[in-house]
Amino acid sequence: MRKVDLCLSSEGAEVILATSSDEKHPPENMIDGNPETFWTTTGMFPQEFIICFHKHVRIERLVIQSYFVRTLRIEKSTSKDPVDFEQWIERDLVHTEGQLQNEEIMARDGHATYLRFIIMSAFDHFASVHSISAEGTALSNLS
Repeated sequence: MRKVDLCLSSEGAEVILATSSDEKHPPENMIDGNPETFWTTTGMFPQEFIICFHKHVRIERLVIQSYFVRTLRIEKSTSKDPVDFEQWIERDLVHTEGQLQNEEIMARDGHATYLRFIIMSAFDHFASVHSISAEGTALSNLS
């Protein structure tokens, strides 16, 4: 089985929920593979989004590129529907003035069909997520 970036829309991933949306910076920008595009929150926290893989996957490494995110919680679900999420990872990110935060997470027990990312707090009134990358393998289709 080859390792791929499971979060790319070209691999079948989809953002199925986002708590805020700006027509110039929609949530789909996080998984389009283009480093120039991003999703932005519209104030107030927490903010969240859910990525659906449309298959069972095993994630080995996550990379989140963002700006102004202070605390990030990641939950996962192995259900056929986006329910029964369990807390998986929580990180306090370092504020990086004038450059993207580049948070790399080596994942343990990374079996999922959905990931929910919750921005618990930020360093400013707004935060942005430029890309979500999940290196791993597809295990099976949802049936």
